[in-house]
Amino acid sequence: MANTYFDEYENLEIHELMLKDRPRQEAYYNAILGNKDLFKDKIVMDVGAGTGILSAFCAKAGARLVYAVEASNVATKVALDLIEDNGLTNVVKVIQSRVEEFVLPAEAEKVDIIVSEWMGFYLLHEGMLDSVLLARDKFLKEGGLLFPSECTIFVAPCSVPSLFDDWHNVDGIKMDTFARKLRTQKSSRPEITHLNPQDLLHEGVVFHWMNLLDVEASDLDSIQFKEVITAQKAGNHQGFCIWFDVRFPGEEFVLSTSPLSPPTHWKQCVVVLPEESCENLEEKSPIAFQITMKRSAADMRKYNLEVDLLDPNTEEHPVPCSCHMTKCILTEAHLKMMDTS
Repeated sequence: MANTYFDEYENLEIHELMLKDRPRQEAYYNAILGNKDLFKDKIVMDVGAGTGILSAFCAKAGARLVYAVEASNVATKVALDLIEDNGLTNVVKVIQSRVEEFVLPAEAEKVDIIVSEWMGFYLLHEGMLDSVLLARDKFLKEGGLLFPSECTIFVAPCSVPSLFDDWHNVDGIKMDTFARKLRTQKSSRPEITHLNPQDLLHEGVVFHWMNLLDVEASDLDSIQFKEVITAQKAGNHQGFCIWFDVRFPGEEFVLSTSPLSPPTHWKQCVVVLPEESCENLEEKSPIAFQITMKRSAADMRKYNLEVDLLDPNTEEHPVPCSCHMTKCILTEAHLKMMDTS
């Protein structure tokens, strides 16, 4: 009997974590209830509905019909109760099914809006965007809307004191050797952590942007970005921090997982540099790098991250570039002269 209980409710701790994530909750609440004119009398599909709370928001916003599609048994064990408890059964239809296997009722209209909270770590890792894009292609009317509708991934050089500086003195004891072994272990895969904003060496640049209405799943097999950016403050360059924002249509609302925003359960992704690649940088130092996000061959929902440090002396810099290299100082001065002439 105990085993059955835990099998039935094994996913609830994950949902509890998401429901307690106030920036996440508020972003979806505001995006849906703040756009009632877009939802009034519309047909909505909630892909990966989980507990059904987003479906309930859609019903409260005036949707005529909501398909709450959820693959796990949370659909029947939790979402159904939530919809019944809130008196929304006449609007929200809970369906336990993978969206890939879901079929609209005979002669039913396609949907006007697809809502989903599909994002994974650094946006795509362990996310379910492929399922949302499939639902878009099969079920969304021409001119329909996706909530969220746009996504942006950012990257910035950073310090990682929790793996470096914090171990020089632990209650009077040097633990540098332990720290080196810890970094070796951590550098083999990205670290999901809350980064202190003061540890950013740059405000961040756009690594990748996409409009969910036209992106294809194949576009996401491999994403590569190469750039030279300028350190906006002095500090120890020990890694790269990756985060994402998503934007909703209509009265625009943004959910941000930036270190500069209130913390979320997604945290940030930090790629730790090998110790021999770390460097104490001055303000305006150039940082040249290439970052690649590629699907795992073993699991299409997972992504591998690779970061390569490049030589800023040989890489092409953006124009203008504010770094301290002579060629960029001269170019910037020339452009200023042209602006004033």
